[in-house]
Amino acid sequence: MTLTSSLFSQFKHLRFRLSTRLGGVSVEPYGMNLSFSVGDDENNVRKNRELFFGAFNIPPSQIAYQKQIHSNNVRIITAPGMYEETDALITNVRNLSLCVTIADCMPIFLFDKKQNVVAAVHSGWRGCANGIVQNTLTALEKEFLTQGENLICYVGPAADKCCYEVGEEVAKQFPGKYFQQKNENKFLLDMKSFVRDVLLSFRVQESNIEVAPFCTIHQSDVFHSYRRDGKFSGRMMGVIGMDEK
Repeated sequence: MTLTSSLFSQFKHLRFRLSTRLGGVSVEPYGMNLSFSVGDDENNVRKNRELFFGAFNIPPSQIAYQKQIHSNNVRIITAPGMYEETDALITNVRNLSLCVTIADCMPIFLFDKKQNVVAAVHSGWRGCANGIVQNTLTALEKEFLTQGENLICYVGPAADKCCYEVGEEVAKQFPGKYFQQKNENKFLLDMKSFVRDVLLSFRVQESNIEVAPFCTIHQSDVFHSYRRDGKFSGRMMGVIGMDEK
């Protein structure tokens, strides 16, 4: 089982999919795990990647990965491979697919329909607080002359406000409208609304923002979640790219 975007599906040359925990060959609880760094059998991970990318005809030679570190680092790239210490990749190169790995943090995908540029962003609360989304938008504007009204955006499954429990030191890094107090020491954080508002502030049209209505923590039958499962959590991937015209 994979997820797609109703907004992105309007563009025939745009390639986009997001995996779930379903459909893999790994022994549970890993299932469709796509990460080599969580203790899963490497042969199973390779097979899972073949199943996921192969289903959408994405060759391994056309994939760009990022070593995510919860930073605000953005890289503009023109070739596949592994990119260290970054949490956002941008490209205007055709047949180059950008990946985000997730298990509670938000996968955010951007497409400039005028300039034909795509971006893949990984953002948890640290990334949000440190401006990873703003930095990505700034890079798009500076390097590709992107304007908000031309952006199509998808915010994928992540820890949602129903379950995203944080301490006061985290909650207070955001305006009060993005969290509510759960008990004396804990707050529930709404990062999807935060990202949506950042996009709107960049003049992205509300109708061009799609926010997935799924919580990775709550929906244990469909999604991996590190907060829920700890070291027994697999990882999902989202991928975006553009085919040749």
